[in-house]
Formats: sequence, structure tokens, C-alpha cells
Amino acid sequence: MNLLVNGIPDEKVSAFDRGFQYGDGLFETLAVENAEPLLWDRHIARLHSGAVRLGIQAPAAELLQREAREICRGAARGVLKIALTRGISGRGYAPSAKGEPTRTVGLHAWPDYPARYRTHGIAVQFCHTLISRHNRLAGLKHLNRLEQVLARMELKDEYAEGLMHDETGHVVEGTMTNLFVVARDSLITPDLSHSGVEGVMRAVVLEHAAALSIQCDVTRLTREDILAANEVFLTNSLIGLWPVRRIQSREYPVGRITQWIQDAIRDAHIDY
Repeated sequence: MNLLVNGIPDEKVSAFDRGFQYGDGLFETLAVENAEPLLWDRHIARLHSGAVRLGIQAPAAELLQREAREICRGAARGVLKIALTRGISGRGYAPSAKGEPTRTVGLHAWPDYPARYRTHGIAVQFCHTLISRHNRLAGLKHLNRLEQVLARMELKDEYAEGLMHDETGHVVEGTMTNLFVVARDSLITPDLSHSGVEGVMRAVVLEHAAALSIQCDVTRLTREDILAANEVFLTNSLIGLWPVRRIQSREYPVGRITQWIQDAIRDAHIDY
């Protein structure tokens, strides 16, 4: 069994769970190598921070670590997914005061990413599906991912990822990645104070860029800004860093700053 539900081997969660009914919860996705989840402390810190913001009682980090070790035992490579919901309650949006949170810890197969994505880059398209602006949810990796599902359905076969923008026209992130561009030797990533996910790998990149004395700016980006950039790359905890070689008809090189960052974060992700 590759899934624990509240610490018990199982594959079923109640149909009355608020995670199923309303997407009322959070999740973390971690790369696993040699039975060890990578960037564990960062992921668990984000999960606990998100739980506080949503008013969900998070399990102790030590409990999650024991369950993760149990589920990852013997795994050479894989994907660990931890989900936390508000638990079971009756019909209606108002949660029960007596509800107990539900947690699941599961191990999944490693995705079959082509090595050329990391070395030569990917082709990307702009998506039509908008990403909502919502200050209360901004930055959280919550279970409400329908916008990303719809955007992902737009992707044509030649594109490995899509970029999403909000109703103001500012590009926020990819469907599953955080966005970085290089312009005039500065590294720029979108401001996520209104929407988007504050990615763990995004934070790692910003820290390494600062250590490399690369100017880093967190601000709003338009399509025009991205198309005018010198370099573009995408990040998350599974892929590490993918250079972008093309956005629709605009082509980019795998530039020197992209390569510097890629080398700097090598120990933070699986080198496939």
C-alpha cells in the first residue's frame, strides 16, 4: 500500500470530507530520492503556515515525518504527496466545530520527464484560462486547482507548460511552475501577493541568486515584459529548473544566468 490515510494504510477518504466536497485543504508535492523527501523542512513549513492561514489544525511535523519515512522506505525515486483537509462535516460551507482534519501521505511514481527539458529547454504557450486574484488565498498551495486543470487542458502537444495571467493582464505563473525572466542582467519573478503559489523551489532560487550577487526583483510582469526578456525559465520541486527556449513564436537562448542558477540549485532536486 502506497497511501496512508490518518496513519492507516488505505485508499479511501470519506465522500463527506471537505477536501472532496469543497477543496478545503492544502497539499505538498516532494521529490523523493533514495527514500528521502527533498527540501522536507521547507515543504512542511509551508504546509503549517498555510494551515494557520486557513484555520486548519496541522499534524505535528514529527508525525508527518514518521509517516513519510514509512511510505518512502525502499523507494529509489518517486513523488511524495501530502494532503491536509479540514475533515468531515455535513452539507453546507460552514465547517463543523467538531471536525477532525484528514491527512493523506502517498508515494507516486516519478514522472517521465525528458532529460532534454532540463538541458535544452521547453516550448511554452500563454493560456486563456485566467488565474483568480484573491488575497486570502494568495501564495497557498490549496486544493482548489480547477483553474490549473482547465489551463492544462488548453496545452497543445508541442507545449510542455502554459503561462497563466490574471484579470489585470499580469502573468502570474505556469500551470504547475513558478516563472522567472532575465532582463538587463536582473532576475525577475512575478509578485504573488494577489494570486499564485509561493513555490518552495522559487524560494531556493531567490536565495541562491542573492548569494550569487544577481539582482533579484519581485514585481508584476506583462506578456510584453516576458516576450522582451533575454532569458526565461520555470521552476518547481520536481522539475528543478526548465529553461524556456520558446514561447509560441518567440525564441530564447539558455542564457548564462539560467545556467548559473541551474548549477546552484542542483543539490535541491533530482538530476534526471
